[in-house]
Formats: sequence, C-alpha cells, structure tokens
Amino acid sequence: MSERVIPLIDQRLVNTVARIPTTPVAPTGLLGDALGRPLRDLRISVTDRCNFRCSYCMPKEIFDKDYAYLPHSSLLSFEEITRVATQFVAHGVQKIRLTGGEPLLRKNLEILIEQLAALRTTEGQPLDITLTTNGSLLKRKAAALKAAGLQRVTVSLDGLDDTIFRAMNDVDFPVADVLEGIAAAQAAGLGPIK
Repeated sequence: MSERVIPLIDQRLVNTVARIPTTPVAPTGLLGDALGRPLRDLRISVTDRCNFRCSYCMPKEIFDKDYAYLPHSSLLSFEEITRVATQFVAHGVQKIRLTGGEPLLRKNLEILIEQLAALRTTEGQPLDITLTTNGSLLKRKAAALKAAGLQRVTVSLDGLDDTIFRAMNDVDFPVADVLEGIAAAQAAGLGPIK
C-alpha cells in the first residue's frame, strides 16, 4: 500500500506575493469574486479547537493530546474580528457565519456576537448572524447567544442513532445531548435551525 499525501497548501501558490494596493480603496458596497459575482457572506473561524474527534474532520490519530493548537494569543481578539468584519460589511457583506473548530468553545463568544450584531449593512439593515456548531454546548448557551444577537444556528449532526453518532464523534458523546441543544435553540428563538 502506498502512502497518499494530501497537500494542505497549494504548492503552486507558495511563491505568489500578495499585491497590496498603493492607495486605499474607498468602500463601494461592492465586493465580487473573479467572475464579478457579489460576495455577501463572510465565514469567520473563531477557534481551531473542537471537543469532537470526527474521523472526517479531526481524527484522534492526528488531533491527539499532543497536537499543538493555536495559542490563545495567536487568535484574533473579538475587537480585531469586529474590525475585519466592519471592513467586509462596508464592501457589501450581509451575512456572517461563525465557525471553528467548535465555535462554542471560544470563551465569551456572546461578546463577539454583540459586537457583530451592532454592525449594519450598507443599506442600514442588521446583519444576518449565524453559527455552525456540533451542538454539544448548545443547550447551555442557546439563550445567551440569542440575547447577544445571534439569529440562527446550523447543527452538524452525523446521525440520530446513538451508537452511530458516538462512533462518528469518537468521544462517546450522546446524540440525546445534541438533540436537547437543538430544542434549547428552538426555544430560545434561534431559527430556522438547519
């Protein structure tokens, strides 16, 4: 059996130097991709940590007790995230999705959500603020997240059968606890839940 290498960095782009504009560009409310399509969604990863060890994402063989996660000092502060988000919103972003790892592991995430909820689109409308989670901490945090300004959640749920779910998350976490988290999110008004 031969070993297969999956590159995490496109080696063709290693020597590419980012071009920094010589003069700042004023926000136009228009941000597009290479095909001219407007970019309206921004995904922000708030942590690289997760409390599950799903085989397709963070398998134990790699993400074991010795794995070197980013130190807290290397993560963007909530103020830095808000400053970056403000620039994207000025260029037309209307939706921000918070992700991770598991974003609910980030301490005091409600503070960041409050800061992002205060931002307005170029049309003066509130942002659509969502969060993708494995649901393990959702029961405990749903009401506080809603109070901070979160509108919706997406829950990654690999199966409803408890045996399959425990095998998939590889930390023996019960599916019933995630379902209780979904119920708490629904009761808090975080919806529609995906």
